Amino acid sequence: MSDISIDTGLNVDYPDWLYRYATEVTTGISGFDAVTDADIQSFHERGYLVIHDAFTATETQSGLDGLVDLIVGKNPDFNGVQVSGTAETTYDALSDEEKQDAVRKLFYYVEYDDRLKALAYHPTLLNVLNRIIGYDDITMFQDMALIKPPRIGREKPWHQDMAYFNVALDTIIVGVWIALDEATIENGCMMVIPGSHKNGAVLHFQKRDWQICDTDVYNDGAVAVPLKPGSLLMFHGLIHHGTPANRSDHRRRALQFHYRAQNIKTLTQEERLAIYGTDGKDVTC
Repeated sequence: MSDISIDTGLNVDYPDWLYRYATEVTTGISGFDAVTDADIQSFHERGYLVIHDAFTATETQSGLDGLVDLIVGKNPDFNGVQVSGTAETTYDALSDEEKQDAVRKLFYYVEYDDRLKALAYHPTLLNVLNRIIGYDDITMFQDMALIKPPRIGREKPWHQDMAYFNVALDTIIVGVWIALDEATIENGCMMVIPGSHKNGAVLHFQKRDWQICDTDVYNDGAVAVPLKPGSLLMFHGLIHHGTPANRSDHRRRALQFHYRAQNIKTLTQEERLAIYGTDGKDVTC
């Protein structure tokens, strides 16, 4: 697999307080069919929604099998693998097992594996997204897989996903984060700051990643969202969220999809960076 990309993020230490949290989410909705109108309203107020057992064990395992097949190169047409910098010159020579812990991300894979596509376009998932976004013509416009190998899986610093997308600020974007392994606090589960999406866009800086400056993270009310395999987190595109490094002996593999309405107002990259970036602004981090 010669067309791999390299993860340029820095696997470095960060302040101990950065991923402190006020509480651990232990409740949630059981399955898509149980989502009520009050739950939809809660999403808009708090910026996130937890759905346990969203997918069956068979569906979840099928998705994991599809992910592993792409990682080890069973579809030669797929080239959306991003590996850690330490594996840049050795990836092709690694065993299938070793490759799983050399990969940081996969991009744009749903058209290369029917099992993963089935999760992204699951009818009951789309139904809930339609209710949240308020349109019947939603589209999945980004698919990623996020992988934290044991002990070496680096953090994803606090950020807003809309800082990455050239869309107007009033666009409702919903991220869907699906656990394929058990996601725990020790191996880097998602953490979110409830209600932070209501504060609008904040500046991002290229430090350890494209991120909110550590000193601008106000996480006194942050919540940790551990998930069992097949459960998921839906979150608003402006909510502040991040994941700590994997300090455990267990893999943490997850799928992430982003959805929006078909017809939206777009921005140029320059317009987006004028909102989220430091270009032209007398600011430092």
